[in-house]
Amino acid sequence: MNWITNYVRPTINSLFSRREMPENLWVKCPECGTMLFHRELTQNQQVCTSCNHHMPISPRERFANFFDGGLFTEISVPAPIADPLHFRDQKKYPDRMKAAQKGTGEKEAMLVAEGQVLRTRLVAVAQDFGFMGGSMGMYVGNSIIAGAEHAIARKLPLVLFSAAGGARMQEGILSLMQMPRTTVAIDMLREAGLPYIVVLTHPTTGGVTASYAMLGDVQIAEPNALICFAGPRVIEQTIRETLPEGFQRAEYLLDHGMLDRVTPRKDLRSEIATILRMLTAQGPVVYGDLPAPEMAADPQPEPAPEPAPEQGR
Repeated sequence: MNWITNYVRPTINSLFSRREMPENLWVKCPECGTMLFHRELTQNQQVCTSCNHHMPISPRERFANFFDGGLFTEISVPAPIADPLHFRDQKKYPDRMKAAQKGTGEKEAMLVAEGQVLRTRLVAVAQDFGFMGGSMGMYVGNSIIAGAEHAIARKLPLVLFSAAGGARMQEGILSLMQMPRTTVAIDMLREAGLPYIVVLTHPTTGGVTASYAMLGDVQIAEPNALICFAGPRVIEQTIRETLPEGFQRAEYLLDHGMLDRVTPRKDLRSEIATILRMLTAQGPVVYGDLPAPEMAADPQPEPAPEPAPEQGR
């Protein structure tokens, strides 16, 4: 009976047992509740195919879809002091950093890169909301300064994708000092005559909105992105009034003159490339190359006919 119990029965059960479905194959849209196949969602750049809701996307994944062929060169950023204030709340600041690094696979909340978008060379900077809410700390300030200096050295435009909950409280006043630092970096771009385009994604709030996120020559936002300094809940509690529907969302701000464009994620490549080429007096956007026409081979001259042999008389 031991042989039957220990070997035969488990073998039969393994053959006829129901296979479990992996949990990461489907993603539920937080807006409409539609179950989306993960591969289809990835191909659509984390945008719901049912309701067009724009979900968060990491900077590395965004750059893979933004740059031509997904190719870009990452620009190094000077590392600041790890824990300048020795801050601790429920956890130590270094422990929170290690957890965020493990969860995102990135060392900080911002990625800086150089590449081409539809043959238009540029420098791009993107924030990762998944890394401690994309909070603005010293590294984020260093990233924007590094991106601006690299753009000035190469005479390239700068494009910034913002996504943040504000300043990083674990760095205190040092995080707030990134507001004037980044403002000076944007002024350096303007003095060099280089365009600076900002793409505001959901959410962009707090000190980020009060500094580099609203200083672009052209302000673009993704659909339904929350863009504000103080959130709508805080404002309602302060003024004790009901706010208009869609208050502080991208479409509302576009109607009230705070934004220039609201553009879906899949159209950002062509729109940014077109704007940059207009601002830098370049030619039209190159969407693709046609193959070179096949040249017909030169016809070979026909050989002259041989003279007929003379006939004897």
